[in-house]
This record gives sequence, C-alpha cells and structure tokens, in this order.
Amino acid sequence: MGKLEGKVAVITGGTTGIGLATAKLFVREGAYVFITGRRQKELDEAVKVIGSNVSGIQGDIAKPADLDRLYETVSAHGRIDIVFANAGVAEFAPLGSITEAHFDKLFNINVRGTLFTVQKALPLMNDGGSIILTGSVAGVKGTPAFGVYGATKAALRCLVRSWTMELKDRRIRSNVVSPGPIDTPVLDQLPADAIAKMVSTIPMGRMGEADEVAKAALFLASDDSSFITGIELFVDGGREQI
Repeated sequence: MGKLEGKVAVITGGTTGIGLATAKLFVREGAYVFITGRRQKELDEAVKVIGSNVSGIQGDIAKPADLDRLYETVSAHGRIDIVFANAGVAEFAPLGSITEAHFDKLFNINVRGTLFTVQKALPLMNDGGSIILTGSVAGVKGTPAFGVYGATKAALRCLVRSWTMELKDRRIRSNVVSPGPIDTPVLDQLPADAIAKMVSTIPMGRMGEADEVAKAALFLASDDSSFITGIELFVDGGREQI
C-alpha cells in the first residue's frame, strides 16, 4: 500500500518541473491528484504523462475566479487531504531595474495567489490534512537581482508560521519545502556561466532534480511527518546551510 493510499491532493503548477514530478509520485503512492496549470496544452500533456488518477483544471492562481472553479470541480469528487501550493513565478531584476509591474506580478502570484489557494481549500480539507508551500533558498539567502522573488518566498514562510497556530485545532499541518537550484525549465532564462556560478555555491556540487523535491513533498504530505508542522525543509544540497 502506498503512503498516500486513498488520499486526495491538489497540486497547483502541476504541469512541469517540481509540480509534475510531485503529481506523478503522489499518484504512484496511491493518491488521486488534481493539477492546475495556466496553459491548456501543457496541462493536457501533463495529465497524459501522469496517466491515471489525475484531473487537470486550467487556471491562474492569481485569479480568484479560477480558484473558485478549481474547488468547485474538486468538491464534486469529495474532500481534500493535501494541498501542495506549488505554482509560482520567478523573474530576475536588479534593484535599479525593478518596476511596479515586476513587483506586482511576483507578489500577486507567489503570495496573494498562494494565500487564496490555501484559504479557498480549507472548507474542503479533512481535519488532519497537510498544506505544503513551495518556498526557496532565495527567501533566506541573498541572490543578486532576485530580491523581489526572495521576498515573496520569505512571506510564505511567515504565513506558514501563522497557519500552524491557526489550524492546530483541526490538526492540519502546514510546512514549506524550499528547493535550492533545481534543474527545471525556470533556469532556462539564465546563461550557462550564471548557472555554473550557482552550482559552485552548492556543497554537493550539482543541481538538484525535481524528483528529489517531490520526495520531500511526499514526506510532508504523508504520515511519515505526522509530528512535523511549521517547518521549512530545505532541499538544496546544503546551499542555505553554509
């Protein structure tokens, strides 16, 4: 029997990278998974790759109406045991080049969208469920031109601290999984020399893989972490620790 046998999970941003790897792993461990993505073509492809026990719902977490539609669909299938609020966006902008549009985009998606993803899920969540947010080492470690992105991830850490206390009577656990540099499409925007410099800061000497973050998310979603709440679990090859 899998670690998530009979569980229902919602994974936002489930079409590529960490979200897709986690959706595949959750299904292999027995869960039924609802994934979201902004682009229908990528969403359809992800559902096909996952293969079974999955539904894809197109939507943007920054749009409340899309979140309402997501949970209306989920509610028709029952209740939720796991919310993995993974959807987010990363953009680089040096301090002197930050625009209002850059700031608003990152906070609207990464913070506002994540907060309402969780809030709107609560009426459907089973007591004893698990909330997992995707953070980042950028939330605690300075990275040039990544300040606004890092600030959004630091905000998520703060939210989880509050939710840990607010949801304790329902035994709903809230945690953050914070990847370091992971080999996903988000890094395609970086030149090779920038990636090499990033890798040089990782004690393990390599980029992480999406599957490695998925395994950490599985730990936080399952009963293996039944006495763990309010933490930030770094999957970063030691980058944040030194």
